[in-house]
Amino acid sequence: MGERVVVGRVGKRHGLDGAFVVEDASADPRWFEVGARLHAGGAEHEVVAVRRAGGRPVIRLSADVPRGTPLEVPREALPPTGEDEYYSFELVGLEVVEEGGRRLGTVASVDPGVANDVLALDGGLLLPLVGACVRDIDLEAGRILVAPGFAESD
Repeated sequence: MGERVVVGRVGKRHGLDGAFVVEDASADPRWFEVGARLHAGGAEHEVVAVRRAGGRPVIRLSADVPRGTPLEVPREALPPTGEDEYYSFELVGLEVVEEGGRRLGTVASVDPGVANDVLALDGGLLLPLVGACVRDIDLEAGRILVAPGFAESD
């Protein structure tokens, strides 16, 4: 398949040994363990040192990579999801339709919220990613069905 998923980005340098803070780090710590392999800057690199700073992972790769470079893993390396579980990246680009057929937009991003994640649509609408709002997610059809009443009427 060859498709990769971003699990973080090279952040600011931390120390003098070439280590850096991982920005937007995945919650899965295995990507940032010694020996893990990450794609960055068009090549695969090994994580050779790990520590934490302020609760965030600080890693050093086997080669220097510029700040801002995405850290990626092959999609097939991700653990399988359970029933009614999805990776955030799988929801981006899906059409969002309200029960009754009104199209609300397309998912631009899935953002963390205080109590739950939020679907941010391309038109600026924010929808809570909770069962009361999201009725069905159909990856094959490329559609998310939501309950009425969560989107303001035009």
